[in-house]
Amino acid sequence: MLASLIAGFASGETMLALRRAWRTAIAYALAGLAVLCGLGFLVGAFYIWAARRYGSLEAAIGFGLGFLVLAGIILFIHRITTGVRARQAARRRTTELTTLAAASALAALPTLLRGRLGVGTIIAPAIAALGYAIYRENRPKRPRRDDIGE
Repeated sequence: MLASLIAGFASGETMLALRRAWRTAIAYALAGLAVLCGLGFLVGAFYIWAARRYGSLEAAIGFGLGFLVLAGIILFIHRITTGVRARQAARRRTTELTTLAAASALAALPTLLRGRLGVGTIIAPAIAALGYAIYRENRPKRPRRDDIGE
């Protein structure tokens, strides 16, 4: 891996790839700017049409309210998706930590079993983990903040 990276630097291939990426980024930025200008002109044209049909003040109020509603919808959707992503990330972290703990325990198991106190070293934490699991299952559930109405 390191040899191919060094060979890429030496042959100039890396610089060529960076130049292509830079040109691509510039092309996309210019295209995005053109799209924004086009959308701006379309909004302007629609405003002119609405102003001729309904009047200047009515069109301005309608456009203002329309953009405020659009902003509200965007923020509402963002809030919902952020909550969903946070819950998914928490579940993923829990799963990863459980997997990591199990892998660590399995990796340390042969070393612990070889020693004189090996079985005792394993049994005590296992009993503690079992006791904690029983406690968590039987403890009274506290109401969540969402249930209280805060």
